[in-house]
Amino acid sequence: MGAATLTIAVPHDEPPRKRGFMTRLFRDKPLGAMGGLVLVFMVLCALFADVLAPYGQNQVSMLERLQAPSWQHWFGTDNLGRDVLSRCLYGARLSVIIGCSAAAIATLISVTVGIVSGYLGGRADMITQRFVDAWMSFPDLVILIVVVSVLGPGMPQTIGTLGLLLGIAGSRIIRSAVVSVRENMYVHAAQSLGASSLHILWKHILPNVLPPIIVLFTTRVGTVILAESGLAFLGLGVPPPAPTWGGMLSGSGRTFMFQGPWLALAPGLCLTMLVYSTNVFGDALRDLLDPRMRGSR
Repeated sequence: MGAATLTIAVPHDEPPRKRGFMTRLFRDKPLGAMGGLVLVFMVLCALFADVLAPYGQNQVSMLERLQAPSWQHWFGTDNLGRDVLSRCLYGARLSVIIGCSAAAIATLISVTVGIVSGYLGGRADMITQRFVDAWMSFPDLVILIVVVSVLGPGMPQTIGTLGLLLGIAGSRIIRSAVVSVRENMYVHAAQSLGASSLHILWKHILPNVLPPIIVLFTTRVGTVILAESGLAFLGLGVPPPAPTWGGMLSGSGRTFMFQGPWLALAPGLCLTMLVYSTNVFGDALRDLLDPRMRGSR
């Protein structure tokens, strides 16, 4: 008669399932999630401004000038009788186009310069960083004013100048991330196996510095929109009659501020909401995507 064997099943804890990014965003960073929703809402308003705007962006009606907010004109009318809500919606389109385009150019320049400088190191890194130091010593607003004064106001000039200014300055952030990633063992293993520098940059360096790149892009959007609004306030932005939030603040908003406070409040609040939402959303992305920022809640 054989001995009976008794098998005891020891319970073990199952590894917790990895939560999705959206779940972690809404649960751990509710303020950042709200900022992302506001940002998406304003982008949709900019894309569908033709459908959402009740009036044309330059539809003039002198009989309805300087009317207070009402059911017919939710944000009131300006000194020419133009609907402020419609102009804010069309202004969002210009602000979103300028912000996203200049931020994309700036991020591309920052990634290119930062990755190459941080990975090569040595003399090339030293020369590049001294050039970045010299570039960052010039005031951005002064360079913007000089370039726009020489080339003339317009959207391409504004996008190109802002993209170049912020791109070179932002390369320092990407370089610091690349320098830390470059010293990891998998990079040295790839180098010892004879992998080319282009392969290492594309397969090992770039994926591991992607979180700061995403955060850099989101924060640059708000910075570009503020800079464009400042240029428009000085009369050097997109020329009228195209509605921009900065142009609305500097034009009728400043001239008729006491007769119609809504002329300055409407574009000012839109500008504040967009910039604040991009900043808090960028901070939430940094905390969720960067492993070094994942600490106690």
